Amino acid sequence: MTIQPRRALRAVAALARNPDDTAQVFALIEALSGVSTPQRIVRRLAAPADGATLLRERPDIVEHLGDREALRRLPEGSLGRAYLRFVDAEGITAEGLRDASAQGEREQLRAPPEVEFIRARMRDTHDLWHALLGYRGDVLGEAALLAFTFAQTRNPAIGVLVLVGLAKLNASEARSLIIRGFARGMRAAWLPAQPWETLLPLPLDDVRRRLNVDAPPDYTPVRSSELRASGFLA
Repeated sequence: MTIQPRRALRAVAALARNPDDTAQVFALIEALSGVSTPQRIVRRLAAPADGATLLRERPDIVEHLGDREALRRLPEGSLGRAYLRFVDAEGITAEGLRDASAQGEREQLRAPPEVEFIRARMRDTHDLWHALLGYRGDVLGEAALLAFTFAQTRNPAIGVLVLVGLAKLNASEARSLIIRGFARGMRAAWLPAQPWETLLPLPLDDVRRRLNVDAPPDYTPVRSSELRASGFLA
């Protein structure tokens, strides 16, 4: 698929007005990235044995993330329980993220099964990365997580979203958190290759040490409603 600059600009403009419009995030990713970024991830995954196994088996992480009863049975302090607390606090679901993706993506991109798997897995583990990294679902937390994600994937659409975040959140504390997110992404293990299904029951602190993720940052969340009240959003 070719790059669609006009569609990308429309998505950016919509997100500048409403950062909570998740469907526009997927529209932007489709307009600027298509399957090129997933293809790069597939090539990198295919080299190590663990990555090759992931590509071959192609597990559906939503089967685990969508089973809230199973998540509640996991040990207190585990990654899975941290994920459950995050989605409960934000009022979101793994299935809802898939629905937003379906609304934002309008083209049927032809790609090999392993590329489609990576596109889906990167989408479906987004909120799991939130729980791991300690970023909440506010505008600032999302911008910091996107900066981390850009460091890990070099997805051009994610880079654009980070720039939008830096423009809208121009306080020094906010910019510092976003820049630190990029630095954390550079230091951390490569998250697209992780077997999240086996990590969910493990203590969150142990998973963070294993993946070279430092302690969650202490920051003041910024909600889109606050930005509107301050005149930063239309």
